[in-house]
Amino acid sequence: MTRVLLTGATGFVGRQVLRALRAQGAEVVAVLREGRDLSADLAGVVRSADLFAEDAAAWRRACAGIDAVVHVAWYAEPGKYQHSPRNLDCLAGSLRLAQGAAAAGVRRFVGIGTCFEYDLEGIFKPLSPDARLAPRTPYGAAKAATYLALSRALPGMGVSFAWCRLFYLYGAGEDPRRLVPHIHARLARGEPAELTSGRQVRDFMDVTEAGNQIAAVTLGAQVDALNICSGQPVTVADLAARIADEYGRPDLIRLGARADPPDDPPYVVGVPSLARTWKGR
Repeated sequence: MTRVLLTGATGFVGRQVLRALRAQGAEVVAVLREGRDLSADLAGVVRSADLFAEDAAAWRRACAGIDAVVHVAWYAEPGKYQHSPRNLDCLAGSLRLAQGAAAAGVRRFVGIGTCFEYDLEGIFKPLSPDARLAPRTPYGAAKAATYLALSRALPGMGVSFAWCRLFYLYGAGEDPRRLVPHIHARLARGEPAELTSGRQVRDFMDVTEAGNQIAAVTLGAQVDALNICSGQPVTVADLAARIADEYGRPDLIRLGARADPPDDPPYVVGVPSLARTWKGR
């Protein structure tokens, strides 16, 4: 049985990774903040007031007896994370985690990246995992720097390394400030959902499926960068219309009520690295 150390286990993505790892028979040791607990069946808990402030020696101790690390945790507050200076803390802390894991003899390390690592300027075709990297935000740059450092360092230290780039996720446990829950909440109250033009083309995936795929990568043998995405181009307008149909209130979708952000890429769709496993919508 594979013993996995999981960071971010209480978060939007991490909870689904935990569920999927347990379903696939892995033992999970979760890294939790002081005072936080999970009802899941865990093999152990590592407590940390701030996991990004821990040194490599602390991670070496925490990773004793661990077969694989899945590092999901990162600062991700909606509306703030893309340009936050905290991305630098996450970058530095992630490298120390990997260093400690390698020193402890961990055989596999899986990190979580983002589609914002890619060059999205004027790109109107699906992005493969080997597409050019040219992040435009501190968040994308910190993720790309983590990937570049670990992809070159860990294999030489005897650690199998995979990097799962997430695209646009939605689903259970999503922050209400994000697009999909925002639309649901407004329509459920019979209130208009004021959106941008809706012309942006995106690659949406339910977080349940993303969790399944990340768990499969963790317990598998894939290496280097992978895309966790659907590969299906959908405009924001079409997504909003589908949600509105559930409520029978297409009249409440107000496209163009907000200006399109000037730095918002028009097309972000990926080439999937794994076959779909979950048969939900």
